[in-house]
Amino acid sequence: MKNKSIIIICGDPQSTFNEILIKSFKNKVLKNIKFPIIIICSERLFQNELKKFKTKISLKKFDNQNNLRKNNIYIFDIPLDYKNLSLEKKNSYIKKSFEIGLNFFKNNKSLALVNGPISKLNFLKGKHNGITEYLAYKTRSSNEVMLIFNKDLSVSPITTHIPINQITKKIKKKTIITKVKRINEFYRKRLGFKPNIAITGLNPHCETFIGKDVEKTEIIPAIKSLKKKKIKVSGPFSADTIFLKKNRKKFNVIVGMYHDQVLAPMKTIFGFNAINITIGLPFIRITPDHGPNYEMYGLNKSNPNSLIKAFSFINKYVRKT
Repeated sequence: MKNKSIIIICGDPQSTFNEILIKSFKNKVLKNIKFPIIIICSERLFQNELKKFKTKISLKKFDNQNNLRKNNIYIFDIPLDYKNLSLEKKNSYIKKSFEIGLNFFKNNKSLALVNGPISKLNFLKGKHNGITEYLAYKTRSSNEVMLIFNKDLSVSPITTHIPINQITKKIKKKTIITKVKRINEFYRKRLGFKPNIAITGLNPHCETFIGKDVEKTEIIPAIKSLKKKKIKVSGPFSADTIFLKKNRKKFNVIVGMYHDQVLAPMKTIFGFNAINITIGLPFIRITPDHGPNYEMYGLNKSNPNSLIKAFSFINKYVRKT
């Protein structure tokens, strides 16, 4: 385990990620981390950000993944003329960052990947629905699961970054079963217990409407099958009431049918106090639960709590396994 590291891909050079990363390094959580950290970023850009936010961090130049020491912070430099950026140059920089970062996992010498938020519109350009799907493609993974994690309550959408009018045809019994099983195993392996999982319906009040009735054909059969596998699931629940305090406190995870059905109430309840975990990749991938936040770039007003929670999760639940 001594060579195991956490890989941080800073990503978009015009996002607020470098700011929240620098703020996170000041937090006591990182003082307890016992593994090396490798930052993949333009060194000139990162050093400039350190000066901007009046912070000193001891950065070591990355040399060899076999020679890493715990508690040290290394930087893998990707040259970038960040003062004269075009969209093409920025995308090339982000792509190279991911290629290098993912390569570090080939020899199983890294614990987890943390990446800064990326603009799906500017970087993916419709080729992938989101970074979750982009990483699944790059690692040849399937049935990846998005888990927005908080120790009190987590949520997971069965469908992620797709248009509303495509959701119904993507909700399948097999998909629900596979994703819920992965969530259950993640909690059992990483947190040490089997979670209580609520599953929502798709339609308002889980009622039958004209057209395909996915509650009857897909969701309820999936719940019955999961119960036979001794997984603690309940539902389907109406999405407009499951997040009421008296209801949600009964569960560790609420699984919804689409992105905003569960992420909107989650962010309303917990704000920055949650992290985005991708389950189903060859490694644990964690990212702050917010976007690039371009309008806040350089203002020194961004909240680092989500990234601090990411480091805390790795330190508590990932490094020991």
